[in-house]
Amino acid sequence: MHVQEWLETVPPLAIYLLVGLVIGLESLGIPLPGEIILVSSALLASQHGDINPFVLGACATAGAIIGDSIGYAIGRKGGRPQLAWLGAKFPKHFSEGHIATAERSFQKWGMWAVFFGRFVALLRIFAGPLAGVLRMPYWKFLTANVLGGIVWAGGTTAVIYYVGVVAESWLKRFSWLGLVAAVVIGLASFLIVKRKAAKAQTAHQEAEPAPVPAGD
Repeated sequence: MHVQEWLETVPPLAIYLLVGLVIGLESLGIPLPGEIILVSSALLASQHGDINPFVLGACATAGAIIGDSIGYAIGRKGGRPQLAWLGAKFPKHFSEGHIATAERSFQKWGMWAVFFGRFVALLRIFAGPLAGVLRMPYWKFLTANVLGGIVWAGGTTAVIYYVGVVAESWLKRFSWLGLVAAVVIGLASFLIVKRKAAKAQTAHQEAEPAPVPAGD
């Protein structure tokens, strides 16, 4: 069953709690589809008046901020052994390569890595625990965490909600051909963005200097 179809069977209160919980756990460091749940819920809110987009955005924001803060505390207390444990549990997401990439981002951008990390799936999972492991000053982390949580969660909810309202109104004026065109355009855009992201990642990996042998 599609995520949005399943959400339509869930009461509004449960949707608010589900969004906050999933995003909170993802921000804590557990790989979950937080963005998918948020986008699906915001789109559903645009089609059903019993789901308040402001409450939805607030729950998503709270989950993001609280989850990241807990992740920070865990990372600060557990240190690098905590990252090794996560790597053993979730090797696809917490591989040594991913950890190294995230760590370089933190070393280069500092607290901005926490803020902009909200908009990148990999850094969204790493941000809290890694900031704690690297012992980023908490006030810097908290500032970036709160601002990033508000902009990402609240902004995503608002954009998807209003896009859904406009799209529904537009589709009512046209036939089912309009729906087909919208799906095709959306799928094409997704594939183009995904392809560009893969090329950028490949270029970044090729640009990294090769390791120097220990004997040199």
